[in-house]
Amino acid sequence: MDSISIISSLIFIFFCAFIFSVANSSTLGVNYVSPLLEIQEHERAPSSVQLTAAYGVLNRLIPSHFSSFQFHIIPKEHCGGEFCFNISNHLGSARDGSPEILIHGTTAVDILSGVHWYLKYWCGAHISWSKTGGAQLASVPDPGSLPAVQDAGVLVKRPVPWSYYQNAVTSSYTFAWWDWKRWEKEIDWMALQGINLPLAFTGQEAIWQKVFKNFNISTSNLDDFFGGPAFLAWSRMGNLHKWGGPLPQSWLDQQLILQKKILGRMYELGMTPVLPGFSGNVPAALKRVFPSAKISRLGNWFTVNSDTRWCCTYLLDATDPLFVEIGKAFIEQQLKEYGRSSHIYNCDTFDENTPPVDDPDYISSLGATIFKGMQSADSDAVWLMQGWLFTYDPFWRPTQMKALLHSVPLGKLIVLDLYAEVKPIWATSKQFYGIPYIWKLAVIFIRLEISSGLIHSRDEILCMLHNFAGNVEMYGVLDAVGSGPVEARTSENSTMVGVGMSMEGIEQNPVVYDLMSEMAFQHSPVDVKDWIDLYSRRRYGRFVQPMQDAWNILYHTIYNCTDGAYDKNRDVIVSFPDLDPNSISTLQTILNNVHEQYGKRYLRRAILEEPNDSYDKPHLWYSTSEVIHALKLFLESGNQLSDSSTYRYDLIDLTRQALAKYANELFLDAIEAYKLDDLHAVAHLSQKFLGLVEDLDILLGCHDGFLLGPWIESAKELAQDEDQERQFEWNARTQITMWFDNTELEASLLRDYGNKYWSGLLRDYYGPRAAIYFKYLIESLEKGKGFNLKAWRREWIILTNSWQSSRYVFPVKSTGNALNVSQWLFEKYLQDLGSHDH
Repeated sequence: MDSISIISSLIFIFFCAFIFSVANSSTLGVNYVSPLLEIQEHERAPSSVQLTAAYGVLNRLIPSHFSSFQFHIIPKEHCGGEFCFNISNHLGSARDGSPEILIHGTTAVDILSGVHWYLKYWCGAHISWSKTGGAQLASVPDPGSLPAVQDAGVLVKRPVPWSYYQNAVTSSYTFAWWDWKRWEKEIDWMALQGINLPLAFTGQEAIWQKVFKNFNISTSNLDDFFGGPAFLAWSRMGNLHKWGGPLPQSWLDQQLILQKKILGRMYELGMTPVLPGFSGNVPAALKRVFPSAKISRLGNWFTVNSDTRWCCTYLLDATDPLFVEIGKAFIEQQLKEYGRSSHIYNCDTFDENTPPVDDPDYISSLGATIFKGMQSADSDAVWLMQGWLFTYDPFWRPTQMKALLHSVPLGKLIVLDLYAEVKPIWATSKQFYGIPYIWKLAVIFIRLEISSGLIHSRDEILCMLHNFAGNVEMYGVLDAVGSGPVEARTSENSTMVGVGMSMEGIEQNPVVYDLMSEMAFQHSPVDVKDWIDLYSRRRYGRFVQPMQDAWNILYHTIYNCTDGAYDKNRDVIVSFPDLDPNSISTLQTILNNVHEQYGKRYLRRAILEEPNDSYDKPHLWYSTSEVIHALKLFLESGNQLSDSSTYRYDLIDLTRQALAKYANELFLDAIEAYKLDDLHAVAHLSQKFLGLVEDLDILLGCHDGFLLGPWIESAKELAQDEDQERQFEWNARTQITMWFDNTELEASLLRDYGNKYWSGLLRDYYGPRAAIYFKYLIESLEKGKGFNLKAWRREWIILTNSWQSSRYVFPVKSTGNALNVSQWLFEKYLQDLGSHDH
């Protein structure tokens, strides 16, 4: 039996172990939103339009098999009133060139979910983002030889109607420079993953320009309001204004055209795009035009010295009559431009903006007014809000939380349980006190300073919070993902209406998103161990025993984070500490891992104890020795898998992960040597650290998914002239390094939040930055004086400002052999470390 047959047989056996309920699985929350579902069903694109769109996705995914599938749209009544897909054998499949597999679905998205399901569990295929290796379709048999499903067919229902996607800041961390070609690929990916409730935030500045014009706000006034192209997410949320701007008119016009294409395709596929609502964030000029309006100025958000050029935005109180007027006008303008909506609007007035008083009646009036602004323009409007505020802000005690959630009619408010895979709010709030919600895998941007301004049953969408700022870090909580949505949905009096993913940045950790997207169709908890065994085969298109063993290790280590800590990448390479080395304490070091170097004893692990909040310790939740062993198994599989793009991506990512954690320890060793006045050791360890950074840059350059060049070049491609090109490139470089103006000796607190392990960035910025710090370490010992923290900061800030203004061009295509480079680095740095944690 060949490898494809083995994979198909094992996958079929595993799939038969799944039990899909055919009974009605509606929750209380689904009942509450059923009027909206009926309206959306009536307004959905005609079957012919959806089928054309679905065939278009199929042709872009696997054109060689375009004629092998036949699609049909069916009413929900055929699936007991729920969304579903049905896979069956085509009766005419024996004839050459005729379809072999027939897929019925309630929408085009459901049909394409069926295609993906069939390719996964009958053909051993895998679909991920292009940057993370792309689609593995080599295991799919040739047309005419596709595996048949069981005679009765395969019916898969959605246990809840919605699968949500995106975070408010994904539009900047990932989508900032996308054109239609890239957006089309993403919408294809969404549809194949079963996503039917995506955010659609592109182009809203052009809408606001037209809205505010009717309130006597000029275009020039808005130059101070909108952020630059890479910072729009935060200007929309009222965190900043003008930074990176002003926006050229050509940008506004282009983005509106792009948004219309995005919405058009989403509607064609039967999706329910979520449009933005008015949260209260207004330009400063509005206060001059309406001097009696209740407009407050918010506090500083990370700028150096509270620089009002960028910080301290304005918020219109929801109780002011002008709030409803503007909220209504904003939605009406969107309806005018787009011709329609799905009636769901996202608004997060209270996210990082705490109400001034905690009186429940006042809070209830705020919520009611916000919703009135939506409903005044769209009588069928439903408010979608993030539940992150209930996770981090102690203001929201049960009484205040209920006051907000119950301020809107039942079924008219849906909450995103943003951090559900780690800290599910539904479990501690009696299902959001009856509000419909979505269980959501999310990624969040934490606002550390809360300003003094504003910030019955209901529905909830449970969400997964997984990635911050598009950081490159292998991380996951797979067991929680494989069971959490099911536990929430089947809990007593559940108001869950969907599952979701709201990562701040995409194109990382494909295993997590593969499993999470599948949970939109799973009625029972997934046996993640068995699922991982199949994943490794699908991911690479064949069974390789060392890879199976390696993924078992990764599942129990990297992808089994249970410490409850959020995973913001603070590795020393990408987030270098700005502190005096003497503030790094080793007093609490575990003493069971002491090694000798140059005749002195050094502690293998040190705990950083800082006197302030200037340094976040790198997050480590697993045995590094086990992960190094997994990498060894990856390398052993190289001869069989080196032609696979998915393998090369994973190999580089795992090697990077292991080396990054080793670099953290090298840094601590250098600090320990410094405190022992060992100049020779500091010089040696510094050079070893810097050499590792250079070597890691070479490794990352071996795959397109780890390059800096595409990020910068895609920004420049959207420019209309030289000035715009310079502005857009500066935006791109600044977002991933340090935000806001710096003084000569004071760096912004918003530094390295958007850090990336990208080839070019390590060699050109992270390495030189570390070299400056080490230079002053060595100088301190040579001169017998204290560490010159001011000099370090001065030179680091100069480096940063210079790098952000540079026009150096970085490669957009990878070079080098991933397997050879990874093997070389393993032998150079890691081979002797695999026997113990370091």
